[in-house]
Amino acid sequence: MIIQNKSQAIDWTDYWTSEHARAGLFFLSWNAGAGRLLVPDSQKRCLREMRGASQVIVSRGPWVDQGGRDALELLWEDGTDSPFAVHIVAEQTDRMIPDTQQGGGFDIAVWTRGGLKERWPGRYRVVDAIPDLRPWSEQ
Repeated sequence: MIIQNKSQAIDWTDYWTSEHARAGLFFLSWNAGAGRLLVPDSQKRCLREMRGASQVIVSRGPWVDQGGRDALELLWEDGTDSPFAVHIVAEQTDRMIPDTQQGGGFDIAVWTRGGLKERWPGRYRVVDAIPDLRPWSEQ
C-alpha cells in the first residue's frame, strides 16, 4: 500500500482500490503526529457513530478473540455507556505507537475516499486485553 503524505494530510493513496479496502478493513497510518484512520467505502456508515466524541482512546493489547494477536482498539469517547470502537490487528496499521508514549499528544483523523472527515485529540494506553472499552477516566 502506498500513502503519500503532506504533513498530517494524505496527499494520495492507493488504499481505496486495495484488497484491504475491498474487504471492508480499516487501515491506520501514522505521520507527523497524527493517526489517520482510512475508512473503506463499505464502512462509511460508521462515520455517524464517531460524531460527538471528545477524544479517541487508542488502546494496545492482545486481542483475545483473534488468538491473542497484537491489536489496537480505537474508542470514540462520547460520554455514553456504549461508545463506538474499531478493533484492528497489527497488520492494519503501518506502525504501532511505542509504549513510552502513553498518555497523548497526537490527533486521530478519519479519512474516506472523499478526503478528511473529522479529527479528535488522541490518548494512548497499553491494556491487558482487547476489547477494553473503558473510558479514559477508569484507567
